[in-house]
Amino acid sequence: DAMDEAADVARDVMSEPSGLLRVTTSVAFGERWLIPRVASFHAAYPRIELDLILTDAVADLAGEGIDVALRLGPRPEVGAMVAAKLFDTPYRVVASPDYLARAGWPESPAELARHDGLMFRLPAFRNPWHFRSARGGETLDAMPRRALTISNALALRRAALAGMGVALMADWTIADDLKSGELLNLFPNYEVSAGQFDSAAWIVYLSKAYVPMRLRAFIDHLKA
Repeated sequence: DAMDEAADVARDVMSEPSGLLRVTTSVAFGERWLIPRVASFHAAYPRIELDLILTDAVADLAGEGIDVALRLGPRPEVGAMVAAKLFDTPYRVVASPDYLARAGWPESPAELARHDGLMFRLPAFRNPWHFRSARGGETLDAMPRRALTISNALALRRAALAGMGVALMADWTIADDLKSGELLNLFPNYEVSAGQFDSAAWIVYLSKAYVPMRLRAFIDHLKA
């Protein structure tokens, strides 16, 4: 480790940011959010080689030699790591216009019980969803009947676009679909969560005495 750090120091003193940077995140977040930003990063830092490990397993940064992880949820328990927030990740209950034309628009969260639900396989998403009114702050729980459970957020989005039912999804997954009208936000006056309301995207990396220039460049680029 000391020799690697010395090599990083020497490399950063002598040149622009360069070398191998190993990055991990979930498959869906990598495909929908990170990959579109990799092109601009590569254009700005052509001498940095990115190795993207897209997996839904929680990688061991030290054990697997990974420089930085992008993780979703409440603030991570970091221990010997550093966690910096990228952005909040609000969730929406959405459905396609075709589904709503067929099944009707639920007037309130309680009416979800008569709708087909597209459920993410994570336990929190298969329990009642939490709703918090933007006006009064009161909270209530509700969820649709389970019609289909899927283990991948990209496939869940595809099922919602196909008009198969109602889904709870993060903004970063469906922002383009909401803009285009291919998916509709059913409850714009509510905050919605499958677990805690303070969900966010986080940059997580090992705490070291020296942070290589290539890692600093990557973090600054994503924040910008």
